[in-house]
Amino acid sequence: MAEPLLDKDAVQAALQAVVEARAAHATVERLTQLTGGANRPMWSFDLVSAAGVERLVLRLAGRLGGAEAGTLALTDETRLLELMAANDVPVPGVWQLLDDNGPLGNGYIMQRIEGETLPQRILRDDAYAGARSNLARECGRVLAAVHRVPAVEAPYLARMSVAQWLAAQYRQYRSYREPRPVFELAFRWLHAHQPATPKQPSIVHGDFRNGNLMIDRCGLRAVLDWELAYIGDPMADLGWLCVDSWRFGQLDRPVGGFGSREQLFAGYEEASGVAVCPDTVAFWEVFGCLKWGIICQKMARSFSDGVDRTVERGAIGRRASETELDLLQRLAPLY
Repeated sequence: MAEPLLDKDAVQAALQAVVEARAAHATVERLTQLTGGANRPMWSFDLVSAAGVERLVLRLAGRLGGAEAGTLALTDETRLLELMAANDVPVPGVWQLLDDNGPLGNGYIMQRIEGETLPQRILRDDAYAGARSNLARECGRVLAAVHRVPAVEAPYLARMSVAQWLAAQYRQYRSYREPRPVFELAFRWLHAHQPATPKQPSIVHGDFRNGNLMIDRCGLRAVLDWELAYIGDPMADLGWLCVDSWRFGQLDRPVGGFGSREQLFAGYEEASGVAVCPDTVAFWEVFGCLKWGIICQKMARSFSDGVDRTVERGAIGRRASETELDLLQRLAPLY
């Protein structure tokens, strides 16, 4: 296993210094490293002061320091969270932005939302049965809220057209020098079926899926992990949510393993007044399967080259072959 960015004692001491600068006589308690945040380590803690207890999360830069290519800098991720909160999108509130000159380095502290993010529990535990029944429609409504936020208010986000996405993914795929005929077939189909450029490009979350959603017994509490956001086709978010790998075995429920496309589209249309084109979403579903396969390739290469020898990297890297099966199942009827 790779060593964490900082050990617990170091994080505790540095975090205590940070909070004391803002809240005199406050103490950091119950510091716990979270299992999520593979790219950017996260720690939960309680801030105890005379005013009471605040439940917070510390999010730090990754093991290699700065953001990976294609991800937002933490300062911009913080700005985006604040923008979303101002537009009534359910996100954790930002408590404080951290900078490179502080004891913790680059990162931020945010509100800790109570709930569950583990897909297997969300999809199987009886406690979430009520939430599951309406979750696909609710996701549609929340995505509509994300896409309503004026893109002009986030000038730090990159703009990505379909053609740019395809070119970037193909360069990434070819860089591994590991030919996969199914991936080549998917690229060919995607190039031939590109949807029209949307009249109004939107802020796209970029990783809106089961696993990045905080769920409680009542439904969706917060949307997490905004580091892959960009400006582009809003239907990409709907397609990504329907990718096979995010169903976690519940293959008959294409939306995150908990709902139908009809429910998702209905929620989106009710909240946005915009009709969803199923063919465009289907394009982004195929793209999403391919993209995830290439991400799996990247993780396998990182593991085999010794850059990151964590079990998570090795296990996910092996799943590239699963995406080939998913792509074949989708593409075979279309040829």
